[in-house]
Amino acid sequence: MEGFIEILKIILPALAVFAASFFTIKYFLDNDQKRRDHELKKSAHALSTPLKIQAYERIVIFLERIHPNTLVVRINKHGMSAQQLHIELVKTIKSEYEHNLSQQIYLSHNAWELVKTSKEEIIKLINISATKVPQDNSSNDLAMMVLNITASLEKKLPNEVALDYIKKEVSQIF
Repeated sequence: MEGFIEILKIILPALAVFAASFFTIKYFLDNDQKRRDHELKKSAHALSTPLKIQAYERIVIFLERIHPNTLVVRINKHGMSAQQLHIELVKTIKSEYEHNLSQQIYLSHNAWELVKTSKEEIIKLINISATKVPQDNSSNDLAMMVLNITASLEKKLPNEVALDYIKKEVSQIF
C-alpha cells in the first residue's frame, strides 16, 4: 500500500503538469490558427475586392449599354430595315450579356437576378416594338417605336431598377 501511495505522489503531479502544459499549448496553437485564418481571410478579401469592384463596374456598363435609348442610337445604321435592326438589337443584348456572364460570381444573387430580368424585359420591349412596325419599313421607324414605348412607360425600366439596386449594394459593401 505504501508503494502505491509513493507512485501516486509521483504520477498525480506529473499528470497535473502534463494537463497544464497540454491546455496551455492547445490554447496558444488555437490562437495561432485563428490568427492565421484571419490573415488568410484578410489577404483573400484584399485580392477579391478589386475584382468585385470591377465586376460591378462591368455590370453597370452592361446595363447602361442595353438601355433602349442608347442601344437604338448605337446600333441603328442608315439603310437598315426594321427587321435587320430588330435582329441586331436582340443579338447585341444577348452578346453583351454572354460577355458578362462570369460577373455573376462577384455579384449578389439578387443583383444578378435583376440583371437577367433587365436583359429579358428589354428584349421583350424590343420584340413588342417590332410587332408594331412592318418588317420592311425603315429601321428609323422601329427605332422611333422603341424610343416612344420607352418614353411612354410610367415606371422605371428594368435596367434602371437594377442600376439603382447595384449602386445601393455597392455603397453598403464599400
